[in-house]
Amino acid sequence: MADENNVQNDETAGDAAKRRSTGYHMGTVDAVISVEEVTKQAKAMAVEVPLEKVQALAGNDPFVSLNNLRCGYGKMEIIHGLNLQVGKGQSLCLIGPNGAGKSTVLHAIYGLNTVMGGQIMVGQGAEAKDVSKLTANQKLKRAGIAYILQDKSIFPDMTVEENLWMGGFLMETPAMAKEAAEKVFAKYDRLAQRRKHLAKVLSGGERRLLEISRALVMNPDVLLVDEPSIGLEPRFIDMVFEILDDLQRTEGKTIIMVEQNAKKGLEFADIGYVLVSGELAIAGSGDELLENEDVGRLFLGG
Repeated sequence: MADENNVQNDETAGDAAKRRSTGYHMGTVDAVISVEEVTKQAKAMAVEVPLEKVQALAGNDPFVSLNNLRCGYGKMEIIHGLNLQVGKGQSLCLIGPNGAGKSTVLHAIYGLNTVMGGQIMVGQGAEAKDVSKLTANQKLKRAGIAYILQDKSIFPDMTVEENLWMGGFLMETPAMAKEAAEKVFAKYDRLAQRRKHLAKVLSGGERRLLEISRALVMNPDVLLVDEPSIGLEPRFIDMVFEILDDLQRTEGKTIIMVEQNAKKGLEFADIGYVLVSGELAIAGSGDELLENEDVGRLFLGG
């Protein structure tokens, strides 16, 4: 009987160990570290990231550069002097606790908030241009920057075809938008088969494919992707990342991503940044951040 009790006690201890806090967004409700505690611990692990390292991660030939960027909403500054660089055809994933400013960075690049200082540069070498003051429409049309919003950005009562046409709303004529949409349909047969279906009847994965495809109608060079996995079943998450990988590897798109599933995002990305309280805490290759014990403990569940 004593041995049996010992076995039960060992099992209980083992179960408790499995439930211990191992990272943000991981484990059961009673095991998840609070956002405040993650932020506190992330600040403690932050290191000064020299500009030389930021440049080296982008191959010393950046296509998108944020130079000492300060930005936010109204008069509230959220991002405090961020340096970010990503090369042509590279991918970069921003991770960090809620409130770190990850989506704020995407909003600034696309022109959806207030740039209070610094520069946003797009292009290589002598062809790089400062787009900090351009509107979102100007950035899409003149700088080739497209923003793929979080879930539920499609027009549910329009057909798949009409949603794609909306992606070309800045083109000179509707005919040009329709021609560009046909090129997207040629790439994604799954959407082509559903072109006359209302968008609201699509599966979650198909909706996300439609959101990505609509952004491609203007043939952008830079894709800003906000939480691509949010709300999706695992099989659709894999599909979305395969699509993004194809766009990067085959079409040379430069991708800057915010991803709540830090492990998936870092497995995908060439470069990983950890943001904490609007500042860069850690930067490295995606693989380096996956192997970082502090990053793993706080953000990867291990």
